[in-house]
Amino acid sequence: MRVQLYVEGGGNRSFLNAQCRRAFQAFFRKARLEGNLPKVFACGSRQETYKDFCNALDAAQDDEFVVLLVDSEGPVAEGAKPWLHLKSRDNWDRPAGAMDENAHLMVQFMEAWFLADMDALASYFGNGFNENPLPRQVEVEHVAKQDIERGLNRATRQCKRGRYHKGRHSFAILAELNPRKVTDASPHARRLIDALLNRTS
Repeated sequence: MRVQLYVEGGGNRSFLNAQCRRAFQAFFRKARLEGNLPKVFACGSRQETYKDFCNALDAAQDDEFVVLLVDSEGPVAEGAKPWLHLKSRDNWDRPAGAMDENAHLMVQFMEAWFLADMDALASYFGNGFNENPLPRQVEVEHVAKQDIERGLNRATRQCKRGRYHKGRHSFAILAELNPRKVTDASPHARRLIDALLNRTS
């Protein structure tokens, strides 16, 4: 089974798209998907990501599994499946032929995963990094997006790499994360990895 992953991120600059693809592939490689890595498409905005996913799903062959991965941009109701959340938030309809496992969320956004691996953050930012302002939560999905943004800003203000900046830092950090720590702290991340393992094993 060939897996295509359409992910929110990158943008209209080719080097950011390349960074996004490489970072997710590095993350998946460490998550035991080495033998059959998903082909990652960095689509930029969430609307473009949904559009590209729908087109790919419509054109998919029998041996292709197409996956949508976007930020939830807020809390996800207990027990709510991704398509229900995306319909409520973005008014996106589940395309014909799409199943529950075709849609996945980064809750509440990708940077929530960073909170699960403080060692990776500290290693990336080096001297001057202060983890104290960052929220501490057993399940990172419960932390509000604005609290994470504020915490990253404060935690990195004394770092030589500069304050955290999504375009400059996010994908490099993603590539360094320990997937086990992320999936332990994020049920939606665990759901994603389990779905990919089931389709590529």
